[in-house]
Amino acid sequence: MMFKKGDRVETIDDAITGKVISVDGTIITIVDVDGFEFEFQANELINLEDAPAVNIGSLGDKSIEEITKEKESKKRKPIPAVKPKERLKPMFEVDLHIHNLTDSTRGMTNFEMLNLQLDTARGQLEFAIRKRIPKLVFIHGVGEGVLRQELDTLLSRYNNITFYDADFKTYGLGATEVRIFQNVEP
Repeated sequence: MMFKKGDRVETIDDAITGKVISVDGTIITIVDVDGFEFEFQANELINLEDAPAVNIGSLGDKSIEEITKEKESKKRKPIPAVKPKERLKPMFEVDLHIHNLTDSTRGMTNFEMLNLQLDTARGQLEFAIRKRIPKLVFIHGVGEGVLRQELDTLLSRYNNITFYDADFKTYGLGATEVRIFQNVEP
């Protein structure tokens, strides 16, 4: 590229524009708009005198609204991030409190109420295994711990599950989380 004294130039790598004040072989000296002098190699400059004029107002046949819509449509839609706690949160909860299982406990003995709770737990666990639900939570409450002990006994009979206390922040001490492993050989 040829440069001569008086040409308007711009640097390739820096945001410096100015006017050529001297040319010495491939060394070009310019002065910027603030009056500072710089020396550059010829290959580090663009001659603005040679550059074709670009009319910024000319957008072809498209209006600014069309261009804006086109740019927005090309943007990726953000995928909602799943928080780690939500990802590990069980999807299936079974509340074993007796008032949720029957309309009235009138006439029922403690033994009958406990059996109803355990039958419900067994039925829901079998349902979760059939439907390939990987996690569930049995909400048993704190109480005297009889239901929890019986639930632990029931769950220990299955070889394709593990069970442990559910998340304390969510359930307190009154829940057991069960994880079901689907591909276990009998």
